Amino acid sequence: MTNLLEQELFKSVEDKTPEYVKKLNLMDFYNENEFVFTLKKEYLASYDAEKNPEGLGLEEWFANYAKEAKVSTAGIRGPQNILYPQDTRFPINLVGIVLATLAKALVANEKYPDKEILKVVGREVRYNSELFLNAIARIQAAQGIKTLVPESTIPIWLASFLAFKLDLLGGEYITSSHGISVKNATKDLNSQGSQYLPEESMEFVEKIQEIFEETKKNGTYEIKISAKNNPLVDREIMKKLNDGVNLYVEYLKSGVAQDANLDLIKDLSEKVVIENVGGSAYRTLSRVLEKLGISDKFVWFNTEEDPFFHSIGKYDTTPKGEKAFYDYSVDATVLAKKQDGTKFFPVIDTLHYDEKLKNMPVGTAVLITDPDHDRLTITQTESVERIPDLEKAGIDYIKLTDKAVLTVFTANQAFLMLMDFYAKQLKAQGLWNNHPRFMIKTTASALSWDEWAKNNGVKVVNVPVGFKEIANIMKKVELQLKNNPEKEVVVDDVFANSINLGVNPRLIFGGEESGGMIMGTEDLIKSLCGREAVAMREKSATEAIVVASALISKLQQAKMSLSEYLVKVFDENNIIGRFDTRVDIAYYNESEPDINKLKLAKVAGEELRTKNDLFYLAQAIAIKQGIMTLDDAKEILSDAFTTLDFSGLKSIKFVGDGTYMEFTDKYIEIRPSGTDAKTKAYGGGLNKADIENYATILGNYSGERTELYNKFIKDEFYEKVKDYAMEYYLAFVEKDANNEKFEIPEYKF
Repeated sequence: MTNLLEQELFKSVEDKTPEYVKKLNLMDFYNENEFVFTLKKEYLASYDAEKNPEGLGLEEWFANYAKEAKVSTAGIRGPQNILYPQDTRFPINLVGIVLATLAKALVANEKYPDKEILKVVGREVRYNSELFLNAIARIQAAQGIKTLVPESTIPIWLASFLAFKLDLLGGEYITSSHGISVKNATKDLNSQGSQYLPEESMEFVEKIQEIFEETKKNGTYEIKISAKNNPLVDREIMKKLNDGVNLYVEYLKSGVAQDANLDLIKDLSEKVVIENVGGSAYRTLSRVLEKLGISDKFVWFNTEEDPFFHSIGKYDTTPKGEKAFYDYSVDATVLAKKQDGTKFFPVIDTLHYDEKLKNMPVGTAVLITDPDHDRLTITQTESVERIPDLEKAGIDYIKLTDKAVLTVFTANQAFLMLMDFYAKQLKAQGLWNNHPRFMIKTTASALSWDEWAKNNGVKVVNVPVGFKEIANIMKKVELQLKNNPEKEVVVDDVFANSINLGVNPRLIFGGEESGGMIMGTEDLIKSLCGREAVAMREKSATEAIVVASALISKLQQAKMSLSEYLVKVFDENNIIGRFDTRVDIAYYNESEPDINKLKLAKVAGEELRTKNDLFYLAQAIAIKQGIMTLDDAKEILSDAFTTLDFSGLKSIKFVGDGTYMEFTDKYIEIRPSGTDAKTKAYGGGLNKADIENYATILGNYSGERTELYNKFIKDEFYEKVKDYAMEYYLAFVEKDANNEKFEIPEYKF
C-alpha cells in the first residue's frame, strides 16, 4: 500500500539530491565477490564541478564525526540520504561506515595480533541498515575478523548481551534509537557489551586520520572488501544459537523472569498490548515470550517491519504550521504545542488509539517500545472520571472517547513503580536482605527515585546521561567484587560523593528518564568464559515488559490502576518530589531534506545550544574553582531572569554533561544534546507548574552574557570552560576505573 507521507519524503529527497551524487558508484555491495574500494586524495576535498569533480568532502565529514565521537551519549548518529546512501554530504553514509569499520578493525588487530577476533553485528529496520550491516561484516572479514551475523533484525540489548555472554571483542549495532526515520548511526559495543566511552571512540577516530594522511601522501589508499560468502562472515553461529534467544531467556529466568513474576503474568485476566514501533522488536520478543510460556497474554500492534515506522510521529506540517514533512521521532513521551498553544503528544496521536483501543476494556495497558527495543513507555486506559485524580498526581493523559482516557506515564513515574514492585517481589521471596541493594541513575532522572531509595535502604549512584555511564559504574563495582569480595564496595558519583554500597551488593535498578532501564540478578551473571557482571550493559525493554506485565497482573487482581499504584508508592515512601518534566528545545527542523540548508541550520542551532550551555556551565565551573561564590551566581541569575526566584538555590554543579541546579524544593538540569543541536531542560520537585516554568525559561534562554555576568566571568575563562569540563568528566570516568584488559578466549561454540 502506498504511503503518501513516505512518498512525499522520497520525492523531497530525490529533488534535493544533486545529479553528481546520484551518479556516484564508489562501491557496489551487490557484487558478491571480493573487491577493492580505492580511496582517492580527491575524495577528501570538497566537490567542485570544475576543479574537483571527484570531491566527496570527506575531511569536512570527518571533522564533524570526530567532534561528535568526543561527546556522543549513544553512538555517532545523524541524518542520511535514505535514497542515495553513498552521499557523503550527510553525517551517516556508506563511505563513512566503511572508513570507521576499517579503523576499528585495524585498532583491534593491533591490540590482539595473531588472535581469533570475533564480533557481533546487528540492526533494526532503518533505511540502508542491511547495506551498512553487510559492509561492516565484509570489511571486518577482509581484516581477518569473524563477524556473527543474524538472519534479520535483533534488538540492541541482544547484541550487547551476546558481546558479553560469548566473550566477543564487541560488536556493531545499526540504529538511531527512537530518532527520526532519516537518521541512522552505529553504536559501537566493546567487549563488555557496553557502548564505547569517548576514549575508546577516539582510538579509531585517530586511525581514520592516519588513513587520510596516508591517502594524501600516496594519492590513494586501498580498502579490501571480502566476498559475501567469506567464512568469516558467519551466519551459522547465530542460527545455531537461535540469535542468542535461548541464552537470553536463561538470563531472564535468573532475574526478572523468576517464577514469582511469571506466575503472575500467566494469571493476567486481560491481555497486555505491546506497541511494536517499527516492527523490529517482534521478531525477537515474540520468541522470548514464547519460551517463557507467556506469549498468549499479549496482543501485538505493528508487527510488520517498516523503516518509515508505520507513519508514527510523522506529519505534513511543521510545529510552526508550515506545509512540509515533519518528523517528531518515535519517542512516545514527546510533548509539543499546537498552534493554539495546547499541549499534545504528537507521537501517540499518530498511533490512533482512539480507534485501536475502543473495543478493549478500560484498564488495558499498552507498552510502547521503540525500533531498537531498548526503551519502554507505559500507558493505560482509564475512566474519564479519574481525570481530577490524574491531574492532582501530575500524570499526563490523552482523551480517547467521552468515557475513556489514556494515561501516559513518564519513565520517571513508570520506573518508580517497577523498582518498587520488584523490590516487594524480592522481599516476598525472602531474598531482599541477602545483599545490600543499590541503583545507578542519571542526574536528569527523578528525585522520587532518590527518595524511594533512601526509604528502602538502597544506595544511589548518580551519573551523567547515557547508558554507557551506568555500565561504567557497574564495571567499577565488579572490579572491587572480584579483587576484594569481603570488603565494602565504594564508588564515587558524578556529584563527587563517595557512596558505600556495602559488602557484596546487588543492583536493584539502573536507568534513565528517557525510558531505558535494566535490573540486576541475585547471582552474578557469568559469561561463557567466567567473566562476572552485576547486570547487563544495555537498557532492555524486554526486562521492563516482564516486570511491568507482572505488576499489571497484580493490580488487576487488586482492581487497581497503575495511576493509583503510583500514588500509593508516593504515599508509602513519603515522597515529596512527585513531579517531573523535560523540555526539549530543537533549534532546527531535522527533517529538512536539503542537506545544505540542514547543515547551515544545524551549525546555527549548535551555536545557540552552546551559548545556552556555557551560560550555566561557566558558573558551575567558576564556583568549583573558587572564582565566584554561590551568592554571586544567585545574583547573576536573578538579574538575568527577573521572573524567577533563586533565593532557594543550594548549589550549581557540573554533572558530566550538563549543569545541575539544586533548590530547596526542586532541581533543574540544563544539558546540551550530545548528538544534535538541541537543549534538554529537566526538572523535578514539589510543584509541576513551577518546574515546567523554570525548565522552559532556563532551557530557552539565548545564553547572552549580561553585564553582571561579565563582571565575574571573563572572556579568557569563558573560552576555556568546555576544556575544564572535559577534564572533570574524564577524571570522574577514570577514577577507580575497571581497565582490565580483555583476554580473547578459545571459542567453543
